[in-house]
Amino acid sequence: MVPSARSRTVLTLYTTADDIQCHRARLVLAAKGVSYERVLVDPGKPPEDLIDLNPYASTPTLIDRDLTLFDTSVVCEYLDERYPHPPLMPIDPQSRARLRVAAVRIEKDWLPEVDTIRAGGRPAEPARKRLREQLLSTLPLFKASKFFLNPEMSLADCLVAPVIWRLPWLGVDLGREGKPIVDYGERLFHSQGFARSMTDQEKAMRQVHEHE
Repeated sequence: MVPSARSRTVLTLYTTADDIQCHRARLVLAAKGVSYERVLVDPGKPPEDLIDLNPYASTPTLIDRDLTLFDTSVVCEYLDERYPHPPLMPIDPQSRARLRVAAVRIEKDWLPEVDTIRAGGRPAEPARKRLREQLLSTLPLFKASKFFLNPEMSLADCLVAPVIWRLPWLGVDLGREGKPIVDYGERLFHSQGFARSMTDQEKAMRQVHEHE
């Protein structure tokens, strides 16, 4: 039996096993080196305590003692402020705003295509093409800095990297033109934090593809 979230004294994250937004929150926690309890949720059957805590029963949901947070951006920014080292946002307002806008565009442009591909059927192939085109259109952003729009790892990378990780699994090949994006991903994938952030299902996404 899962203990009630209200009785928990450690940081708790309700997360699904393979969702990009949940992976994003887990990557922030891993980058911060924060210990937490991971509660895997079946999106089709959320646990009663999650329904009680979050009116939308959505994931990720973060519980920090008597504080309940949902909406991925809210969760990630709270974690960055709550655990300030290492910082995952630049200091100046313009750079912070630029990264926030980039994250909003990814959520509106990339993630719906990922959902369409995962759903399968006839719409999946056009969605693969659109996602590939959208990624390649951002090449200058990957070339400009070591990380996405920033010389240091930021909250934006915690959203971008889970998308790049899933590309082979989604059947999206960026080709030679997309090498800067692939190289960017490999830099992040080999970090200890990225390895800690993943569920077994997410690790299997690359393992299955590599053995095909």
